[in-house]
Amino acid sequence: MKAKDFDQAFESGEVTHYLNLKSAKMRYSIHRISIDFTQNILDEVDEEAAKIGVTRAALIKIWIAERLSQLHD
Repeated sequence: MKAKDFDQAFESGEVTHYLNLKSAKMRYSIHRISIDFTQNILDEVDEEAAKIGVTRAALIKIWIAERLSQLHD
């Protein structure tokens, strides 16, 4: 499944049947970073995150992953 199709399924809330949650594993180790944003940007990010029902951090991760995917397509 292409990332675009997965994103559409995610947006409609129909993504879990595409995943095997019993065998899901982290492929990479997690590294924490700190990024400074203006309050205006955080407000907009929070608004967009609320629209799709995810946290601020999750939305930022989604956006970065989408952008990196676009660069590699």
